[in-house]
Amino acid sequence: MIRPAPRPTVSVVVPTCNRASLLREALASIRALEGPDLTFEIIVGDNGRPGPGAEAAAEFGAIHIPVDRPGAGAARNDALLKASAPSIAFLDDDDVWQPGHIRPHLQRLEAEPDLGIVFGQVVTTSQDLDPVYGPWPAELPAEAPALLRRMLSGYFPQVGATVVRRSLVDSVGLFDEALLGDQDWDWQIRAVRRHRAGFVAVPCVHFRQRPAGTFDSLIARRIHFTRLVFRRHVPALGVSRLAALRLYFAAVQGYYEAFLDGAQAHAARGDRRAAAGALFSAFRLMPHRAIKDALRPTHLREALLAVAQANRPLAAAGPGTR
Repeated sequence: MIRPAPRPTVSVVVPTCNRASLLREALASIRALEGPDLTFEIIVGDNGRPGPGAEAAAEFGAIHIPVDRPGAGAARNDALLKASAPSIAFLDDDDVWQPGHIRPHLQRLEAEPDLGIVFGQVVTTSQDLDPVYGPWPAELPAEAPALLRRMLSGYFPQVGATVVRRSLVDSVGLFDEALLGDQDWDWQIRAVRRHRAGFVAVPCVHFRQRPAGTFDSLIARRIHFTRLVFRRHVPALGVSRLAALRLYFAAVQGYYEAFLDGAQAHAARGDRRAAAGALFSAFRLMPHRAIKDALRPTHLREALLAVAQANRPLAAAGPGTR
């Protein structure tokens, strides 16, 4: 007698776009966590070119869904609509899960029926998956107002370390496809505003970070969406305009530092034009902070010095961002 396959414990939503080799790494890291107590329904939402993504999904027994709209939000939504398991997890196609992921989340969800979403820790890595920072965060507040405040002041939960109940999707809805950046941050904030959240201090995902100076233009585009999401949700805190402004600058602090890192990286390559552009972006983003930092030994001063000492003349430099 042929026994039916066990019902998946967790549906895993994976958006992808023209990164088949990285997708294979991501899918392999998911399948590596399966066991007698844990089975996955992997659903790949693919808005890349036909062929490679579907082939990679088939190799790992994943459901492949072609998506005709741009953005990770659209790819996640079409995959999310197919999810059938009682719990849902996520993984971006360029990241990988760690062995300790999933089971601690499920234990909390089983033990606490009023929990809707559980966050885990993230390890930031190089493109070669060498750890460079983390695991983070060390802790999270349990109370909803404090957690919301934390999220609106610079905590961007990496979606690959997040697990939710399937029922949460019915109340929170889908990802906002108009947000071509930070749609996952927006969705998780919406979840926290409607459901009790939990946290497990377990490294769950290796989160690839691009090298400094290679994604200045991407940061500049993302800032626009960060502002939109911030303005959408900060009124829920009921804080003064001054307090909201302080929260906003805390939220974009990471972008400011990334621009300074980029300026130093460009300068090290002798590209003064790109370095100056990254510095200008940092000044424009946080002018009060930049002016203050320019007057004392800081990361900004280091970047300014690196630009001044760059070898290539400014007029001869080429474009420094993609």
